[in-house]
Amino acid sequence: MPGPFHSFVLFAEMRTGSNFLEANLNALPGVLSYGEVFNPHFIGKKDALELLGISLADREANPKPLLRKLRAETPGLSGFRFFHDHDARVPDIVLPDPGVAKIILTRNPVDSYVSWKIARATGQWKLTDARRLKTATARFDADEFAAHLAATQAFQLRVLNALQTTGQTAFVLDYDDLGSVEVLNGLAAFLGVEGRLKSVDDTLKKQNPEPLETKLENPQDLAPALARADLFALARTPVFEPRRAAAIPQAVASDTAPLLFFPVRSAPDAAIRTWLAGSGGLIDGFDSKTLRQWKRLNPGHRAFTVVRHPLLRAHVAFREKIVSGQLADHRRILMRAYKARLPDPGQPFADADAERAAFLVFLNYARLATSGQTGQRVDPNWASQTAILQGFAGFHPLDLVIREDRLTPALGFLATEVGVQPPPSPAPAPDPAADALAAIWDQSLETAAADAYARDYLGFGFGPWKR
Repeated sequence: MPGPFHSFVLFAEMRTGSNFLEANLNALPGVLSYGEVFNPHFIGKKDALELLGISLADREANPKPLLRKLRAETPGLSGFRFFHDHDARVPDIVLPDPGVAKIILTRNPVDSYVSWKIARATGQWKLTDARRLKTATARFDADEFAAHLAATQAFQLRVLNALQTTGQTAFVLDYDDLGSVEVLNGLAAFLGVEGRLKSVDDTLKKQNPEPLETKLENPQDLAPALARADLFALARTPVFEPRRAAAIPQAVASDTAPLLFFPVRSAPDAAIRTWLAGSGGLIDGFDSKTLRQWKRLNPGHRAFTVVRHPLLRAHVAFREKIVSGQLADHRRILMRAYKARLPDPGQPFADADAERAAFLVFLNYARLATSGQTGQRVDPNWASQTAILQGFAGFHPLDLVIREDRLTPALGFLATEVGVQPPPSPAPAPDPAADALAAIWDQSLETAAADAYARDYLGFGFGPWKR
């Protein structure tokens, strides 16, 4: 009875033990791994420029025929090793395919980095006879290690995300698992092959088994570098805020200048529309098709948006959408589930303390909403500006993100960029939104906003709100 897979891919990196694991896979009856089939410099083995009748040039033109040949012309289960710097088209082909078994091999990144440095120095990438071992010490380069770590972590996250979104699982091994025949036979069971190993294939010998410090010229530099390195991706903040669409129907263009404005809800809008219409009219009501047409008809166009301080934007959303009663469902939820004390729709609060207390409840609700912890949709008026701009980028990245406090010079810059006479800048005017926030501001609001919109504070460089 055939197994669940028609082929396999071994995701690993240099100096993780992938040669050793491949040798043991090839020791299983009915399993054949062809090596680094999609290495940019060779096919399968070092200096090989052809495999199964397909040349390196053919493979570069299109990797799919070689993938098909690996399966069609191999009795049993075929596979290959794949590193993060191999042909970038291949993961997009094999990751979504549940018929391709995924094997993931990892190793302590410091050990693999130092091993790589030694192999480069000695030119010895495999060892079959311990008497021919070449030794050398490596110099630890903190910047080089950081780049190595970032590249491998990014690729591992790509593989993980692809498996998660397609509902697949992988067989994961660490370098230290490779000496266990029980683990290797567990891999055989995962692959669905009948053969089992009686012992680990020891044709390949472990290189440089000495303690890490003895393999370095500068062991004293290791600890400071590792203190800065994020070995376990601890700094990668989980993001549970729902992704947003590009909100193309909200986009507004000038009909006399190649300028396109993507408004952020509860951020500056009317003043920018007025400025765009200053020398003509406005075009709106776009969909994907008509917006692409507009872009084609307006070469040299610039797309931009304006972001607002998160605390001020949240207060605008609170007043205009919740206190006003415009978003009645969210208003009821805030009152019933979160015990917010709100005046009748459209009515003022009794005093600043009452408004501050209710706004704090709203900021807590916004924090839970942007963390995916509420049952209600995240309204675009209080979704993070980061998520909204990422939605815009789903259609096409913007040319310019303007901070509200730099609006006038930024609009002048945009006009110069597209070669038009700048329309009159928005006239300075009293800012009722800022006045309203200033009347209730205290540090508790600032802290709550920073908790709710940490992505915006960090990503856009916002500090405490200043009137």
